[in-house]
Amino acid sequence: MGRGMTDFTLPGFDLDQFVTATLAEDLGERLPGGGHDVTSESVIPADARFTGVMDSRDAITVAGLPVAAAFFRRLDPAMEIELLVADGTRVPAGTDVMRLSGNARAMLTAERAALNTVQHLSGIATLVRTYVDAMGKTSAKLLDTRKTIPGLRFLEKYAVRMGGGHNHRMGLWDAAMIKDNHVAVAGSVTEAVRRALDAGVKDVICEVDRLDQIEPALDAGATRLLFDNMDPDMLREAVAVVAGRVPTEASGGINLDTIAAKAATGVDYVSVGRLTQSAPAADIGLDFSPL
Repeated sequence: MGRGMTDFTLPGFDLDQFVTATLAEDLGERLPGGGHDVTSESVIPADARFTGVMDSRDAITVAGLPVAAAFFRRLDPAMEIELLVADGTRVPAGTDVMRLSGNARAMLTAERAALNTVQHLSGIATLVRTYVDAMGKTSAKLLDTRKTIPGLRFLEKYAVRMGGGHNHRMGLWDAAMIKDNHVAVAGSVTEAVRRALDAGVKDVICEVDRLDQIEPALDAGATRLLFDNMDPDMLREAVAVVAGRVPTEASGGINLDTIAAKAATGVDYVSVGRLTQSAPAADIGLDFSPL
């Protein structure tokens, strides 16, 4: 195991299964004629060896290197892999982030899966860092949302943390989120919150878009309030009404131009769906040389 390699574990995420499924997709496992890399097998001798360098082409915040290493390690367990920076590190353009040497076929077959992962996760981490910087001096924390690519939530939320953000609820199971559709069926904010608490839910986040909904939600026992699509003036007024009784969150209509003003209103959290929903991939390359 090369210098810089560490075990990578995330609660709820199965790295071995992820690597297996991703490689199987690329290799066409269980499809007619599938199960192998036809280009590498036909062009590259079985005993050929490569050395490789993965580098950032732009200034980025790095995320996903241990996952990328797992792809190479799966196809060549003896591959020498050196992680040159830790996930969460901000690096300038032209920075080498990984070096590796080993079986050439294994490197070429794993290359795209490894790069896709690092490019996507580093893209999220880089965008998150941009938003954190844009918030300016504030005590508010930046949150992600459930707007993640299916199957990648745990990795994407990990990347958010690497960029300096924080995770909202991980899914539908770890907190109740009372929104307008729930209120419409329950009949009122009070009744919707009461039902969640009566069911034994400990964390009950209640979305409000009007000031007159705040007291009913608090009286019913909501443990956090989400202020939806409020402008900064209304957010300040809402924070004053809550007066620190529960944590508060601003959501909706938040971008790089508006986040500083909304974060400065006194809310505890600001959530942005774009962090995981549409972060552009980081420009990261991988160059090989024969040994």
